[in-house]
Amino acid sequence: MAGLYLHIPFCKRVCAYCDFFKEVGTRRMGPLIEAMHREMESRRDYLGQEAVRTRYFGGGTPSLCPPDVLKGLLDHAAELFDCSQVEETTLEANPDDLTPEYLEALRRAGTDRLSIGIQSFDDACLRLMNRRHTAAQAEEAVRNARKAGFGNITVDLIFGVPGFGGDSLRRSIDRTLELGVEHISAYHLTIEPGTAFGRRMERGEFAPVDETVSETEYALVHERLTGAGYEHYEVSNFARPGFRARHNSAYWHGVKYLGIGPAAHSFDGRERHWNASSVDRYLAGEAPEAEILTDRDRFNEYVMTRLRTTEGIDLGQAEALFGPDRTARMRHEAEGWIRAGILRIEGTQMAIPAERMLVSDAVIEELFET
Repeated sequence: MAGLYLHIPFCKRVCAYCDFFKEVGTRRMGPLIEAMHREMESRRDYLGQEAVRTRYFGGGTPSLCPPDVLKGLLDHAAELFDCSQVEETTLEANPDDLTPEYLEALRRAGTDRLSIGIQSFDDACLRLMNRRHTAAQAEEAVRNARKAGFGNITVDLIFGVPGFGGDSLRRSIDRTLELGVEHISAYHLTIEPGTAFGRRMERGEFAPVDETVSETEYALVHERLTGAGYEHYEVSNFARPGFRARHNSAYWHGVKYLGIGPAAHSFDGRERHWNASSVDRYLAGEAPEAEILTDRDRFNEYVMTRLRTTEGIDLGQAEALFGPDRTARMRHEAEGWIRAGILRIEGTQMAIPAERMLVSDAVIEELFET
């Protein structure tokens, strides 16, 4: 089992919180797509004999890409890799790109899952974040996707936005629930250096919400979504039964994946590779950088990814993979968190309860091998 990720870096505008690699405008779409085809050819052996089970168009804003171009990439991938067992093909999209005509063409192109970046149903919050759609356009996009035959839709929401908690956040959650989507990703706002929010914070014009507000809003998201029947299966992700994000779940379980496009990452089980975060350097054919993971690196990644999920760490599996000494040390370091009720052990599984996952980073850091 393996995943294929294709990065389309272009955006019409830059959101105030975004620190992903992107480029404003689409004038270089043609040369970039050609380079992505060449990269797929050159890395056709990267996954070995692993069959591709998930395909994912991320960005950037992949919904700026014409459906026939997306289809060309998928068709070419099917010639190079075993895609006969594909279970999920996702496209990230902005709501205002999802016209009925575009959606119908997307379905014909081979996508069967949409990840729609709504972020909020509060128009003032959307303006603050420099999003290019309105709440009404977001609702229309989801309804149009249903009419076009998409039966697997995920919506992104952001909480922890100063001034837009409480009733504003509650309304966004409720409007999302009314749309009946299969999956919801709810992310806490992080203010990163180099973003518009980061620059405003440096000038003293913007500040993150405090820890108490973060905990209150996280609890609200958890309670409203689980109360509506969604499974809180990863720190930021909620799904109807049978609709977990298969591509992202593969990342959390150490599955091989190949990333195509500028800034895309790949993992073959022992080494991590990443492409240049520059369209110019990518078009020039710059080779990916590489990092060989040590046993300690692999152990720390295992701890980090597993404790972000409700399944947590299987202590028996950890011992088989990394040895009894490492596992015993981790178990000892976990004692304080277990006594505090933040880590729980049931049988051989050690996990953070979903409602406490906001503190997962602190737990993970303490269990790392240094």
